[in-house]
Amino acid sequence: MNEQVRQIADAVLYEGYILWPYTRSATKNAQRWTFGGVYPPRRSAEHPDDRDEIRCECLLEGDGDVDVTVRFLQIVRRDPVQDGQRVDEITVDGERHLAWDEAVERELTPGPFAIAGGVAEEPLGAGAAIVRSWESLAGTIEVRRDGLCVAVRVANETPWDGGDRDDALRRTFCSTHVVLRAERGAFVSLTDPPERHAEAAAACDNVGLWPVLVGDERTLLAAPIILSDYPQIAPESPGDLFDATEIDRMLILNVMSLTPEEQDEMRATDPRAREILDRCAALSREELLRLHGVMR
Repeated sequence: MNEQVRQIADAVLYEGYILWPYTRSATKNAQRWTFGGVYPPRRSAEHPDDRDEIRCECLLEGDGDVDVTVRFLQIVRRDPVQDGQRVDEITVDGERHLAWDEAVERELTPGPFAIAGGVAEEPLGAGAAIVRSWESLAGTIEVRRDGLCVAVRVANETPWDGGDRDDALRRTFCSTHVVLRAERGAFVSLTDPPERHAEAAAACDNVGLWPVLVGDERTLLAAPIILSDYPQIAPESPGDLFDATEIDRMLILNVMSLTPEEQDEMRATDPRAREILDRCAALSREELLRLHGVMR
């Protein structure tokens, strides 16, 4: 996967990961992971809108193999611990730490897979630590080729005993998307197919995914959000945000207008949010002026 494709795929991966003002207390961050979820089968049986599998069907002209990569986020629970007890918040050496759900990136190839659950501890000193934990996941990625049609199925096969949405999310593939790269040939645009392939394109059955060309005709991204063919990251953007379809200038100015108390909570909420805050604070006048619009 080249850098241009990875940039677009990463923007999809973290779309909505945490929303401005990037704080735990913000109402809009009370329910996260709203894009591209592939849930445990029992959750899907109880809540049919929460799919336990997603499918992509696309058209490829030409022979040759197709490399398929499935990417998603797995939720990692972060708990501050003081003297062996989990707490909601601790402050060590002037730095505040809040309980929060982070995520780890997963990148898989076709076939059955299993990801073991685990726990990792980050000592902070003075009897304090951050403990991160994640559940086991299991699933399968199937790929088949039938003439022009290439089909990919991603299914969650993780056992789950039931509970609320937050509990199910710990066994969910979040922000799931698929990247296909053809060894030879060219993918057909399903948004604007040539007339000779219009009927076949209309017959493609995509569930939970929206396939678009990205980078070149040999690469296709099946995303859980609607994109145009050949999406691009604006070259004026000074770095990643979690609202990639929004306007950088607006978001950056909003971040810079946060009160000191809000900035303190933003830093304590998530390491990725802290990076955004530090980057915004370091922007030069020239970098800010570049965000005020451009004619292409």
